[in-house]
Order: sequence, then C-alpha cells, then structure tokens
Amino acid sequence: MLTLKASYTVKPLEPSPTGLIYLSDFDQIVTITHAPPTVYFYRPISDHLLNPIEILKNSLGKALTIFYPLAGRLQRTGRGRLEVNCNSMGALFLETESEAKISDFGNFTPTSETRALIPSVDYNKPIEELPLLLVQVTNFSCGGISLGLGISHVLADGRCAAHFVSEWARIARGEESKNLPFLDRTVLKLEEEDLTPPRFDHLEFGKPPMLIGQRNNLEEQKKETTVVMLKLSKEQIQKLKKEANEFPSVYTSSKPFTRYEAMTAHLWRCASKARLHEIEQLTSVRIPVDFHSRMVPPLPKHYFGNAVLTMRATTTSGELLSKPLGYGCSKIREAIEKVTDEYIRSSLAYLKREKDLSKFRFSHVVESTQGAFLGNPNIAITSWIGLPLCGVDLGWGKEIYMGPGTIVFEGKSFIFPNRDEDGSFNAPFRLQVEHMDAFKKFFYENT
Repeated sequence: MLTLKASYTVKPLEPSPTGLIYLSDFDQIVTITHAPPTVYFYRPISDHLLNPIEILKNSLGKALTIFYPLAGRLQRTGRGRLEVNCNSMGALFLETESEAKISDFGNFTPTSETRALIPSVDYNKPIEELPLLLVQVTNFSCGGISLGLGISHVLADGRCAAHFVSEWARIARGEESKNLPFLDRTVLKLEEEDLTPPRFDHLEFGKPPMLIGQRNNLEEQKKETTVVMLKLSKEQIQKLKKEANEFPSVYTSSKPFTRYEAMTAHLWRCASKARLHEIEQLTSVRIPVDFHSRMVPPLPKHYFGNAVLTMRATTTSGELLSKPLGYGCSKIREAIEKVTDEYIRSSLAYLKREKDLSKFRFSHVVESTQGAFLGNPNIAITSWIGLPLCGVDLGWGKEIYMGPGTIVFEGKSFIFPNRDEDGSFNAPFRLQVEHMDAFKKFFYENT
C-alpha cells in the first residue's frame, strides 16, 4: 500500500537561461517517455539525518540551476520536431510512504510494485504540460527509502542520466558540482554545406522482422508477458565469454568478444530457442551504440543529449542456433563496428531528408501499440556496464540496489553490474509467459 504524502514542484534555485533549445535529430527519434525509469533502494538512514526530503529538494533545485533544460518543457515545431522551452516550470517531486519493507522486493525484479515507486504521467496530455524530470522518494516501514527517477529520453540518454544523478548526489552531500554539462546540441546539427546524400542504407531505421506468415504483430502484442531477473556470477560470465572466443574461425574478431557481446548473444539464442522459431525465421537484436568517442572530433566532454545510435544485428534463427555462440557475437560486433564517424554523419543526412521525424518516435509503455513492435521474433538489449549508474551516495551511503523500475516491452533487457562489484551481472528480461520456463532452462544450461 503506497500513500502519497506530498507533491512538490522543484524549480532552479537561481535564475537560469530562458528561451528555446535546439534538439538534435538523434533527440527526435527516441521514445517520448521518461525511459527507462530507475529506482535506488537505501538502507535506513541514521537518526542524525532527520529530513532527507528537504536535503533532496534543496539539492535538486541547485542541480536544476546547472541542468536547467530539465526544468523546462518540450514543445512541438515543424517537421514533427521537438524543442525545449527553458521556462523553469520545474520537476515533479513526490513524497510517499509504503507499508512494505525493502526485503519484500526480493531480488528487485521490475514489477508493478517497483514501477509504483517512480512517478508516472499521462502521455495523452499536451506535451507542453509534462515535466521532464520525475522524482519520487518512498519511506518504507523498515526505515529504508527508495529514490525513483524518470528523465525524459528526448533530453537524455543513459550516459547523460548518470551524469545528472552523480552531480545531484555530489550537491546533496554538500560538495560543489565539478562536471558541468555541455548543453549546446547544435554540434550535431548538419549545416547546409554538409547536406550530402546518406552513404549507407540505414536499415536500423526500418521495421524489424516479423514472424513468418504474419502481416502484422497485433496477436503477439496481445499475449501475456512476464519479467524474470537473470543473474550471472563472474564465473558464469567468464565461461560464456570463453565459449564465445574459443572457436578460431570466421566468427572470431581481431579483439576478443566482450562480456556484453557474449551475454547478449546468449540471450538472443535462448529467446529464439524458447520461442520455437522456424529455422528460416529472421530475428534481430537491437543494440544501442554510444558514439561520443566515435565521432571525429569526439563530442565535447559531458555532452548532454542523445548520442546513441540503435543498431540492429539480424540473422535467421536456424543459423543463430546451429552455429557456435561466437557467430551471434560476430553479428553483434558487426553492427557495433558499423558506427563510425562517417556512418553517424550519414545517419544525420538520412534523417535530414525525412519530412516528418515523429514517425520514428513512439511511446514505450507496457502494452503500448504505438510504433514498431519490438518483441517476438526480436529482442533489444541495452548495456549499462560502463555507466556510473551505481554507487549513488546522497549523503547517507550508497544504495543497496539500483535498476530499472520496469521493463516496458517483450524481448527487452538491461545488462548491468551488481552493486557489490563482484563481477556478477543482473539482467531483468521480459518475455511471453508461454516461453519463459523454457527460456530460463536454456539460459542457465551449461553456464
């Protein structure tokens, strides 16, 4: 049982710049929601820290003075584009109480109970009314607390979200912010003299494969899904990585396949096997690729905006399952290595020619029918392995767990390290109920 105690609007504590901010084409083609919503759980706070709510509200106001676009609102402009109106309307901050204990959340599998720890908004409302930052602090009966966050994906990718949270935490601890965001997104704006035709096909902007014999995915979208929290120890991950790299063949690369590539390929194979795909069934895995350092010159340090290109590795289920794990890794590596400076600029040229960018934008919420269906026969795996999302100390110690508050569509997973830094990984994964038991069996076989 969750009880709302108070609702606040937190604005920048000091006057901040006003006016409209340009959003790059990469900001235009992400989900319109606050995705992914994340939640941090903390042990009971010592008695000497009597009012964490006031500490968080005050420090958030200071953080919004620096990250002032997060206190604004989106508005629509031509070609289906969005821009930010820096009007300091503020962030939504909720204070709630729960009769539950942190131990009731078990292994922190994203469920409706964890989703309730993060504010939600009505995306049917005019976009100009929706706050871009959502915060919820929940006090549990055991004395512990949670911090639930939703940041508009249009404004921030995972790296930016981690940057904002770490600076907010620094301010909450009474320290000075030292890593200021770079807010000028025009560095990703093509000038008129750069408007050459795209040099690549950019299949990542097209529709993903559908099940053989189906003309649409409406039936798949109606099927019941569930979420499992997958956990792999350091030893299990090393075993997968060794398997991915042990066959010297056309599948191996000049560099060994990474933990992320090995685990993603394993998830991909297990999902295809559990879904009972026909051997000629096309299947893909969506892979977000951070391109901050892939551009020439690299994007400015602490660039605050979406700098991720979501690529797609595709093959048949027959090949994926009949060949070694390294084959799936090689398809993933091939997709990642496509993202060069030339490819990124070609992507911008491709998007520049589109008359309406809103067709790439959709609402990722559970049971949403908007946009391309990304579930069976496909999966989408996001790596948080290199992001400083964990270890957020707001003045009362680091969290005991951090993770997504929800997994919004079938076939979606995040891979992130355990907070204990013991080399183990967590990977919450949503799949159709009818396939989940088989999937778990295949996932843990021989690992």
